[in-house]
Amino acid sequence: MKSAPGRLLFCLTLLACGLAALPVRAQEGPLENIPPKDATPEEIIQRFSAKEADFAKARDQYTYRQEVKVQTLDGETVTGEYKEVFDVMFDDKRRRMENVVFAPQSSLEQGGLSMDQGDFEDIRHRMPFVLTTEDLPQYNILYVGQQQEDQVHCYVFDIAPKQIEGKKRYFQGRIWVDDHDFQIVKTYGKSVPDIRKKHGDEENLYPKFTTWRQQIDGQYWFPVYTRADDELHFKMADIHIREIVKYEDYKRFGSNVKILYEGKEIPKGEKPPEQKKPDDKDQSPPPK
Repeated sequence: MKSAPGRLLFCLTLLACGLAALPVRAQEGPLENIPPKDATPEEIIQRFSAKEADFAKARDQYTYRQEVKVQTLDGETVTGEYKEVFDVMFDDKRRRMENVVFAPQSSLEQGGLSMDQGDFEDIRHRMPFVLTTEDLPQYNILYVGQQQEDQVHCYVFDIAPKQIEGKKRYFQGRIWVDDHDFQIVKTYGKSVPDIRKKHGDEENLYPKFTTWRQQIDGQYWFPVYTRADDELHFKMADIHIREIVKYEDYKRFGSNVKILYEGKEIPKGEKPPEQKKPDDKDQSPPPK
C-alpha cells in the first residue's frame, strides 16, 4: 500500500471500538430481550449455520454483478472516489472468477486514502459475510434477543472471533436470523483486527458496514446491498468515508454441484416446499 504524495499513509480498516451505534432503519422494530419459544439459542445457531453452509454451495452456482463505490467526503463534498464494476462467476471447482467491466482511474488518494489487498478481500468476502457450521468454532456467539426487520421477524446474535490467528481477518458484529427460514438476512459490523504500527504513522482502519440480503429464487437469502458511512479516526486526521456495494443480476447456471435445501436437492427453477414467497418489502435495501 502506498500513500499519496505529501499525505499520510492510509488504508481502510475498522476501529476496534464497540458496536455502540447500530444503524436504525424506518421499518426496524425495537430489540426485545426475550428467549426463543420453540428452540434454544444453541439449536438456532446449529440450524442457521447449516443453512449457511448450503447457501455457500448454492451461491457458487450463480453469476452476479458487483458494483463498488468508495468515497472520501468533506461534509457532503466528495473529495476522492474509487469505482469498480465486475461480473462474478464460479467454475466447477468453486473457484471464483471475475470479469471487470468498469474501472475508471481512482481519485481516492486525493481524499487521503489508498486501498490495499485487505480492502479488496473485505469487499469480496467479509461484507457479504457467511457463517457456516465449519466457521462456528472460530467465533463466540451470543443470543441478544428478537427484532422485527420490515416484514421479517428475526433472532439477533452478536458474534466476535475467539482469537486472532496470524494475519487472518474476521468479522465482528451483529447478525439477524429469520425465525422462519433460519437464514441470515442482515449483518452489521466490521473486519478485525485493525492494524496500528508501533513505529511510524502507518494505520489500517476500516469502516463499520451493514449488509442486507433478499431471497433469490425463493430459496436462499443473498447479499444485495452493503453500505458504510463512518468516520475513521487516524492519529493525525479524521477521514469521513462512504462505501456502497451492490450485488445484482443473480442468475443460476448449470454445473456439477447440486443445490440443496434442508438436505434435499432443489431442481433448477423450482422452489422448496412450504417455503414462503419472496416479498418485495422484505429486507429491501435503503435507497442510494
